[in-house]
Amino acid sequence: MHTDNVAILGAGNLGKSIAEGLLSNGQYEPENIFVTRRNTKSLQQLKDKGLQVTTDNTYAVKNCRYIMLCVQPAHLENVLKEIKPILDPEKHVLLSVIAGITIENIANIVGDFPIVRSMPNTAIAVHQSMTCLAFNKKAASVEKEVIEIFNCLGEALVIEEELMAGATVLCSSGIAFNMRFIRAVTQGGIQLGLDAEDAQKIAVQVSKGASTLLTINKSHPEQEIDKVTTPEGCTITGLNEMEHQGLSSAVIKGLVGSHRRILDLKEQRERESA
Repeated sequence: MHTDNVAILGAGNLGKSIAEGLLSNGQYEPENIFVTRRNTKSLQQLKDKGLQVTTDNTYAVKNCRYIMLCVQPAHLENVLKEIKPILDPEKHVLLSVIAGITIENIANIVGDFPIVRSMPNTAIAVHQSMTCLAFNKKAASVEKEVIEIFNCLGEALVIEEELMAGATVLCSSGIAFNMRFIRAVTQGGIQLGLDAEDAQKIAVQVSKGASTLLTINKSHPEQEIDKVTTPEGCTITGLNEMEHQGLSSAVIKGLVGSHRRILDLKEQRERESA
């Protein structure tokens, strides 16, 4: 059981998912999780479960060691300036889940602090997030503890910070991309005669099974594809038709487009702050 309190500042959809994940995993008691938002009406469910819900960021920071920054990028500077007077580099660890905000951006406002940049996704609420982490030098001493927190919520991977934009596309946006694929399979199943509920159940379980095969077998996708494709069979016919229609190309272009948008927004913020 973790005893170092966690503050989640700016609990939108992702922040609420993190809070739900930490609680339901059993690694934290409700009273060890502080959640803030300017309007706490949408946090009533968390409050009913015993979490510390407040509009006061400074109150949450005073009572916590790990400070998760989950606010919108436009609000980050004001929030950091608000809590800066009570931040203690010997006590607090700042964990940012804000896309496009670098460790240097945060350090320029608060000074020399242990800062961790993280990119989870909303599956964190059900302990199935893929979370990428990048640490500054001062945060090296808490790397193990931070990894343990996010491993409680799925899988955590430490990467170099310059790869975080790409990780954002695969981790965070990737949830939406996979959902869209499952939706497309469901729609196809309906066209083939299944009712919507059954088609979605099949699509979801097949997606889960495919991921589990790769995880357990530690294999390449093409190795698993080869096991189910026979000469002149229905599987290879379907795969080839999808590729003729640009499946892989469309996915790669979508990833590259999302990545480009992240970099464009980063450049825009840098110009505005110059």
